[in-house]
Amino acid sequence: MATSDLKVQNIVATTSLGKEISLTKLARSQSNTEYNPEQFPGLVLRIDKPKSAVLVFSSGNLVCTGTKSVAQVKEVIEAVIKQIAKIGVRITDKPKITVQNIVASGSIDLNLNLNLLALQLENTEYEPEQFPGLVYKLVEPTATFLLFSNGKLVCTGTKNKEQLDDAMVQLNRNIKAAIKDNK
Repeated sequence: MATSDLKVQNIVATTSLGKEISLTKLARSQSNTEYNPEQFPGLVLRIDKPKSAVLVFSSGNLVCTGTKSVAQVKEVIEAVIKQIAKIGVRITDKPKITVQNIVASGSIDLNLNLNLLALQLENTEYEPEQFPGLVYKLVEPTATFLLFSNGKLVCTGTKNKEQLDDAMVQLNRNIKAAIKDNK
């Protein structure tokens, strides 16, 4: 299975704007925010296009979730910079964006015997009474797969396309080896 079959569902990225931000002021001036400092120190800023949510901290640190590409992450950060400019905070330096996690989904063109894979592969968790998927962790690159018997899968934990591709290659190799060893 090629990774082109994988579809990125969510990217979590972080950046720092390098300036203090008054979250109270931002919450008062923007209707697309949620801010309850008693419950959580960050403000949630919702962006419609591309649909995403950004955690804004008073330190100027941001956590962006919900985008499906790094280009979208950049668009969202630019939108946040425009919104905080409205409360008088000017960001002149281009923020450095760091991808923390990519969540992708896809499928392998095989029906999977999850009981067999749980026995044959290392670093697995499979409790079908609690959850129908098998959790399979790769060490290098760091990636966690949820595998389902119909061949559908979710991959999380990679930070770029290269790691995602590499994780898929390893997954395919390891599943084929596990199936072959059992014949």
